Amino acid sequence: MIERALKGSPKYWGWVFFLLAVISVGFMCYLYQLKNGLGITGMSRDISWGVYIAQFTYFVGVAAGAVMLVIPKYLHHYQKYAKIVVFGEFIAIAAVTMCLLFIIVDIGQPMRMLNVLLHPTPHSMLFYDMIVLNGYLAINIIVGYNTLLADKKGLPCPGWVKPFIYLSIPWAISIHTVTAFLYAGVPGRHLWLTAVMAPRFLASAFAAGPSLLIMLLLFVQKVSKFRVDPEAIQSVAKTVCYAMIVNVFLMFMEFFTAYYSHIPGHIAPLEYLFFGLHGHDSLVGFMRFSMLAGFVGIGILLVPALRRQNGWLIAGVASVFIATLIDKGVGLVIGGFIPNPFETITEYSATMPEIMIAISIWAVGALVLTILYKLALSVREEQQIA
Repeated sequence: MIERALKGSPKYWGWVFFLLAVISVGFMCYLYQLKNGLGITGMSRDISWGVYIAQFTYFVGVAAGAVMLVIPKYLHHYQKYAKIVVFGEFIAIAAVTMCLLFIIVDIGQPMRMLNVLLHPTPHSMLFYDMIVLNGYLAINIIVGYNTLLADKKGLPCPGWVKPFIYLSIPWAISIHTVTAFLYAGVPGRHLWLTAVMAPRFLASAFAAGPSLLIMLLLFVQKVSKFRVDPEAIQSVAKTVCYAMIVNVFLMFMEFFTAYYSHIPGHIAPLEYLFFGLHGHDSLVGFMRFSMLAGFVGIGILLVPALRRQNGWLIAGVASVFIATLIDKGVGLVIGGFIPNPFETITEYSATMPEIMIAISIWAVGALVLTILYKLALSVREEQQIA
């Protein structure tokens, strides 16, 4: 079945070669970083996590969002998801691949990854993060490929695959819970030191992942003969809406706790992100736009008449995706480092090589997703013709 990815239109191959070109440029920047060290990035003593870890954090959530299709399909036998659940699983594969690459480029020397295996530290969250991410990647490869292969042959899913399907549900929750614990377990960072970090991560994940899925499904309908049940898309859109509402609610709980308690350490990061602190306001515009986009997305998705029109639907889920990307992929990480333990502010700005490396990892994810979707579409189109 893999050979189907080697057959495609000129547009398909043009897209593939474009992604390969972007990856090549990013790889050259990575070699430059490998030679000169992380000093070429915008990170510093005060801000030791930058765009790499921010994007890692966000795409762990995108990967976890696939469970929002697996639960209804396999636990509640919601058959309208039968044809699209594999697309969610393939998003998870691409997203986890990106996460692992972001970790590789962030640690500087790639051979340091072996330390996690050669010198395991069970009391470290990084040790468990390594386990859950690689495990989730393997589970989705097994489940996605074998269920699609069974569909191609017109057979039911093999019995030995079903335990992996059910295991993927708690595993999906675990990958973002462990990632949240990486932040919440740092006592010196008040923005992260909150018991609702894991619920916030999961809520944003269950909004971001399905949002991306909807946009991709609507796109593949335009470029292929595959047609998705409109009610399935509407059901996923409702999931996005409710998850985003919970995400916004938890965010407001953070504001209430910080400002009602009048604890300076809790207030300062939020001040910096949304209002500016001591003249430093480089992220204020981004964070306010994120909040506005979140409310716009919720407003559109809450109204059935708007949600059922593809144009408005795309606007709604795109707003949610962008809102969560800025909030968790920019503000959460950078805001947590401000102010530093000496009560001073060091702002962060990504350098061009750093940005190009990040873009190239996005391109790797897009390439993996393109190949996997090519396989899935070829099978689904055959089924519709039959």
